[in-house]
Amino acid sequence: MTQNNKSRRSRTVVVLAALLSIAATTAVDARAGKGSSMGSRGSRTYDAPATTNTAPGTAAPMQRSATEQPSAARPGAPGAGMQQQAPARRGFFGGLAGGLLGAGLFGMLLGGGLFGGLGGIASIIGLLLQIALIGGLIWLAVRFFQRRNQPAMAGAGGPMNRGPLNGGPLNREQGPAGYGRTGGGGAAAASRTVKTPKGVDGVGIGPADYEAFEKLLREIQTAYGREDKAAIRSLTTPEMAGYFAQELDDNAARGVVNRIEDVKLLQGDLAESWREGAVDYATVALRYGLVDYTVNKADEQVVDGDRTKPSEGVEIWTFQRPAGGGWVLSAIQQS
Repeated sequence: MTQNNKSRRSRTVVVLAALLSIAATTAVDARAGKGSSMGSRGSRTYDAPATTNTAPGTAAPMQRSATEQPSAARPGAPGAGMQQQAPARRGFFGGLAGGLLGAGLFGMLLGGGLFGGLGGIASIIGLLLQIALIGGLIWLAVRFFQRRNQPAMAGAGGPMNRGPLNGGPLNREQGPAGYGRTGGGGAAAASRTVKTPKGVDGVGIGPADYEAFEKLLREIQTAYGREDKAAIRSLTTPEMAGYFAQELDDNAARGVVNRIEDVKLLQGDLAESWREGAVDYATVALRYGLVDYTVNKADEQVVDGDRTKPSEGVEIWTFQRPAGGGWVLSAIQQS
């Protein structure tokens, strides 16, 4: 009997722990994005952004993205086989020169060469001609490979912006003075074709950009709470708008609405910014407060969260800006 009672108590504890875990997850996942990592960061979609004071941990990898994930070369894949065989190739001239050199030396050991059968002065002249011929072929082969390798080497010595990330964070707890100029807009802004290292402000993000990021945070969350799909489409990339629309449709199918109110940015740090062609990217770690709760559509009764108690979230948002356009949200990652 004692063992049965202990077994029942153990099962009860496990069930309660599971229920509490589910409830906690539901509360965290209520806001826009539902606590998942999704979207695209251009060529850096599957690279972890640089850590910041606001989000010191490594960002969660993308769970949903329209950007195809690069796959490592497999041993049986055609590309891998070609890469393994490439070093063994010597080219036409390399094989020809090696063959002639071997034939000439072998012939010399037997008393003849490429022009076997000659003797005396003729043999000496023949030997010199063989050496000249072989040397000429080797020279042609070297020149051939040098010319073939030159296009691949072009641009390898170009300049690279390796400067540290300058300036301070977005910090709403310190007021507007917390906005900092993170890098100059001169040389960095002009280097449109340079690959910017991770953790560097390669765009030249300024106060106006920070204001735009804060405004997007507030407007996207508020539009999500209003189920305003049109507003969301104007503030995000088509990919992100599609993800948000799916979440709203799922809520509607369950007969609930996720209300989001009083969104306030508390702190933010620029993790990195860079350019890809005519598109600018900026990844920013954001800590923000909001009132986040879910109600039944029928009677407006709260089924999750608290309509009076604010909560906090820390996420990593990536914004993109086409040439001549404004910033829009392109990705969200969990910290």
